[in-house]
Amino acid sequence: MSGQTSPAKVQKSSKAKKRGAKKANGKASKASAAAPEVLAAGVGETASSAAAPGPDAKAPDLATMSAEQRDQVEKLSANLARAALTAQGAIAEMALRQADRPAALSPDPFHVAPAMTEVMGRLAAQPDRLMRAHADLFSRYLELWQATARRVGGETPEPVATPARGDKRFTDPDWAENPVFDVIKQSYLLTADWMNGLVAGVDDIEPITKRRVEFFMKMLTDAFSPSNFLASNPVALREVMATGGESLVRGMENFAADLQRGGGQLSIAQTDYEMFKIGENVATAPGKVVFRNEIIELLQFSPSTETVCEIPLVIFPPWINKFYILDLRPENSMIRWLASQGITVFVASWVNPTPELASRTFEDYMREGIYAGTEAAMKQCGVDQVNTVGYCIGGTLLSSTLAHMAAKGDNRIASATFFAAQQDFSEAGDLLLFTNEDWLADLEKKMDEGGGVLPGQTMAETFNALRANDLIWSFFVNNYLMGKEPKPFDLLFWNSDQTRMPKTLHLYYLRKFYGENALAKGELVLDNVRLDLGKVKTPVYVQSSKEDHIAPARSVYKGARLFGGPVTFTLAGSGHIAGVINAPVANKYQHWTNEDLPASLEDWQAGAKETPGSWWPHWAQWLKARSGSQVPARDPAKGTLLPLGEAPGEYVKVKS
Repeated sequence: MSGQTSPAKVQKSSKAKKRGAKKANGKASKASAAAPEVLAAGVGETASSAAAPGPDAKAPDLATMSAEQRDQVEKLSANLARAALTAQGAIAEMALRQADRPAALSPDPFHVAPAMTEVMGRLAAQPDRLMRAHADLFSRYLELWQATARRVGGETPEPVATPARGDKRFTDPDWAENPVFDVIKQSYLLTADWMNGLVAGVDDIEPITKRRVEFFMKMLTDAFSPSNFLASNPVALREVMATGGESLVRGMENFAADLQRGGGQLSIAQTDYEMFKIGENVATAPGKVVFRNEIIELLQFSPSTETVCEIPLVIFPPWINKFYILDLRPENSMIRWLASQGITVFVASWVNPTPELASRTFEDYMREGIYAGTEAAMKQCGVDQVNTVGYCIGGTLLSSTLAHMAAKGDNRIASATFFAAQQDFSEAGDLLLFTNEDWLADLEKKMDEGGGVLPGQTMAETFNALRANDLIWSFFVNNYLMGKEPKPFDLLFWNSDQTRMPKTLHLYYLRKFYGENALAKGELVLDNVRLDLGKVKTPVYVQSSKEDHIAPARSVYKGARLFGGPVTFTLAGSGHIAGVINAPVANKYQHWTNEDLPASLEDWQAGAKETPGSWWPHWAQWLKARSGSQVPARDPAKGTLLPLGEAPGEYVKVKS
């Protein structure tokens, strides 16, 4: 990016600051719930290679060692002791900080015990099934032992268990080439698959109860992966020996620093947070703040063409995150790309609420968000209609507002586009598991402790739990076992920049949408108006992503069929973020289109056409057909509304 500090220089400066802070504190970064096991394995590990010693191996004789070898052993011993002391100090401090917060030490934070009891009780009532399951597990282990014996004898048998496609935990060659680690890996995979399969096969259980146990079992088996422990991770062991134990010292410093940054709770760093500056190297699209109230700042971005479409576009991103997912870098910025297509782009930047806004409601966000934002955009451009976009939860609000407008006869919205947004929550994915009343009661207590707002870190932890191997354990291994700094990554910087949630709004959203599915059922009432999506005749474009774990494609498709007007549905490759933010220049993934909207997603897919690359051009063609004629480009500084400041505004800079 021209005119900006070199990322390499920023990174170097950032790391220097972090190292200096660590030395000043005598503490530093990161770790996880498995810290005691890691320490025990780390302090006891003095092998000179990643391979496990044989049964006749003897402890090294210091008297027969060279001076260099003795120095290496002394260095390793000293560093292991330093690592242990650093971790012990951090854990002690954490315990002291949590001592007056017994809720934080709940033995069942996911409230899975009742569901687990029901599932296990059902299994106990089927002893024949349990016997068959145990016999199957023993049979698989017997296969593994036989294959291992054949391998020791010089054969190359096929593995009994292999990691799933895309599993990055066991990519190092030693997991396959070293017989010891290969057996450890395969034993783990056999046991984990057996445990998950046992739970998944239980019959006559409430579906949501079964899903809750399946989710917890997956979390449990992921946590106990041998890759997460020093003694059974060949990559981490090699690093320990190559650095004389310095990697463990760095790792435990990282552990301590993450505890300190989290105020006594572990907040695992996913990237170099100091490298990215909002408005400097992320969120850099030029524009002005043209409207502000207590809920939003409305940003109008500068045009990059001489003429633009008459009808502007107003984007409402999720208020759970910051808007600049749409503007991370110039090359993948949707905002810049839309401007290059001749679209006047407005984006709502939601407030990061403080306790003063704790009582704000879903209706407030509708009135002061979508109604106020579209009104300001129309006034700024001198038009009587706008096109709109709702992303994720912003799309849920937009669809509710469309139904409210339909009941009121308000036709200001010419078209609506939805990115990974749900209206029907009956198949809303694993987030449904976090919306039972016990969990919501804990959430309410946490919000009350925070003055009526939910800390942003809580939302981040919830989303991370949905993809624990990618967003928790991979960083646990990198940061703590390997002692490395996480790589600079703008997407993960954005992902960690969560906003707070106002109590009234958030509990209403979770209960009415996830809990009751009230909008899809036609039971949601806003501003004394019962909402009916069937009365919405506005043209709608719905984007979903094939691998979306937050707004699953099947759930999004069911919502698309609720609208009463023309609907265009598109399925993109990848997931909740990469499926949406996929600039055409990247030439990545693919998308599927089908003009029909049959009863099920499977039927739609059967008749869909696959096209390589981004879905953005397909959407732009649809959008331009509903954007009116060409008019001179609009300068944000010369509109009807007086500019209040430069983009990206002030709300987006408020940290949680």
